[in-house]
Amino acid sequence: MSILVITPGWKMSGHMLWAVTSRLGITSGLGSPGLMMFSWSGITLPPPACSRAISPGRHQRASAAVRMGVGCICTGSLLKEQATMVTYDLLIQRGRYFDGTGAPSFIADIAISDGRIARVSTSPLPPTSARRVIQARGLWVTPGFIDTHTHYDAELLVSPGLSESVRHGVTTVLVGSCSLSMICSDTEDASDLFTRVETVPREKVLPILRRHKHWRTPGQWLAHIDILPLGPNLISFLGHSDLRAGVMGLERASDHRVRPTEAEMQAMETQLEEALQLGFLGLSTMRLKWDKIDGERAWSRSLPSTYARWSEIARLNKLVRRYGRVHQGAPDAATPLRIVDYVRESIGWWRPPLKTTLISQMDLKGSRYLTNLTKLTSRFTNLMNGNFRWQVLPTPFTVYADGIDVVFFEEFGAGEMALDLKDQLARNALLKDEAYRRDFRKFYGEKLSPRVWQRDLGDAIIIDCPDPSLSGRNFEEIANERGVHVVDLFLDLVVEYGTKLRWYTTVANHRPRVLNRLVSDPHTLISFSDAGAHIRNMAFYNLPLRLLKLVKESIDNGAPVMSLERAVWRLTGEQAQWLGVDAGSIKEGDRADLVVLDPQALEQDLEAVCWDEMENFDLQRLVNRNPGIVRQVLINGRLAVDKGQIQPELGLSPGFGRFIPAGQPQGGQA
Repeated sequence: MSILVITPGWKMSGHMLWAVTSRLGITSGLGSPGLMMFSWSGITLPPPACSRAISPGRHQRASAAVRMGVGCICTGSLLKEQATMVTYDLLIQRGRYFDGTGAPSFIADIAISDGRIARVSTSPLPPTSARRVIQARGLWVTPGFIDTHTHYDAELLVSPGLSESVRHGVTTVLVGSCSLSMICSDTEDASDLFTRVETVPREKVLPILRRHKHWRTPGQWLAHIDILPLGPNLISFLGHSDLRAGVMGLERASDHRVRPTEAEMQAMETQLEEALQLGFLGLSTMRLKWDKIDGERAWSRSLPSTYARWSEIARLNKLVRRYGRVHQGAPDAATPLRIVDYVRESIGWWRPPLKTTLISQMDLKGSRYLTNLTKLTSRFTNLMNGNFRWQVLPTPFTVYADGIDVVFFEEFGAGEMALDLKDQLARNALLKDEAYRRDFRKFYGEKLSPRVWQRDLGDAIIIDCPDPSLSGRNFEEIANERGVHVVDLFLDLVVEYGTKLRWYTTVANHRPRVLNRLVSDPHTLISFSDAGAHIRNMAFYNLPLRLLKLVKESIDNGAPVMSLERAVWRLTGEQAQWLGVDAGSIKEGDRADLVVLDPQALEQDLEAVCWDEMENFDLQRLVNRNPGIVRQVLINGRLAVDKGQIQPELGLSPGFGRFIPAGQPQGGQA
């Protein structure tokens, strides 16, 4: 290509430039008479100041300059015009850049174009090269966080922006956990499997499904997802309880006397293989008996997955293994030794190992020894050529309750009996019965059996009650003051105040040194927010920020749990790589899912909860609000959060998130 040279020693008039552009065949652009602009090879040239004719001599000199065919070195206003060309959609300047691979962070400018990371530069890029500039000096720029344990399955149908997660920097969410997708089963079955387990009211979820659910296969569900204006990206398991109920019907699937026929097993395999071919992550199952069905037809039965024999799960896992995908499970805390089933399934001596992630590794107050058992399990499995990860919540596990309505009362007989009663009068009559109270006291006093709740009402604080004198006090303190057994006091208050008696307790992860070891364990995934579920009981929407705070404070205190780069990797690239999805890093060419955050604002209380509206559900739920931490969130290069505020088009306009099929890893290795 011939390129014009203009040097300080060769003065060229506006007419000469006009002649050169004419010779080059450059056509006029936008403008008006006397103010026309011309472009050639990305350089914008002005026309001459007046329109009089160009002399033949000047035209010949311009032609000669073109024929010289040398490079362009422009001076004055032309150079300035060239430098102000808009190359990028967005430029983030001088932020501390974490690429999501665990590599050392550094100060960089990050340029974004067409939804991708176009350039990462240690040298400043000109601010005029982008349509929008974000000044990130003193801030961190990280990949968008991946939340690999949510229950947004119903919520995304009516509020696809999922802003409660996005506002905290989450750009990819996983649904279909705990055997509970909403794909294969019919409308009412899908609702009844979900609502009691995840404590989102049936009267809210069932009408949503009746309005929107017209699918019964993974492909049909995915076709619907593709037309939703998703906020974050979406990845999904196929839930075993959903699959089983869809093939067998809810009542047969939740009857311990019924085993699936060979035709039903083949139908489950067909549905699962379709899901795997479409890019589902794998299969989620459930063995925990206290997760119960809602509705009238199978009220208080455990989830269908818990009735399956292990041979059924192993047969389905053959498909999961063949596709190199993931089995997510939840063992029964009451029978911890049954974890051997998962270990045997994951080990790959004579076959490929099966990726297996279990819910959940915690430092339980009531069963401290289980922490050692879970560590032994993961280390042994991986030593034996398995591929095993526990899910770890990187923060104290604090649970809120209304009266007796909290899931961990399902783990012992007396609590289960009360929760099985829908009628409040019948429940109150039971709670007053002395024989029942004897049983409750007996279960409460059993401190050695495997359990999640520590069964210590002295470790439970009342936060709201019609009697304000009780607020801020624990049950045992009040019981001692009144001279009654703490169980009797608790049941008396439940009878008197019902769900207006609100209290909380911390169940696990209460010892910082033990928690530090858990989050550092390479055989774990940082996960288990349960976002979208247990809307009155817990709020861990800001789970990624809690890990960053934990690690930053450990570094500031001179006892680092891990590097900041590794912490970011654990929340992004590690999870993407292990799951095999295209997410979790922001190297050049990657999709621009990223977060700009202020590390100094991490000093605020991240465990605090508050109430806010659950959009399109006409409900209030517990959430986290941490102003000043997350400044910007980009999903697919679009601003979902700007200056700390959710953007109004999130969840209404397409172009943010999308379904990400498994099998296309992007995240790197620390």
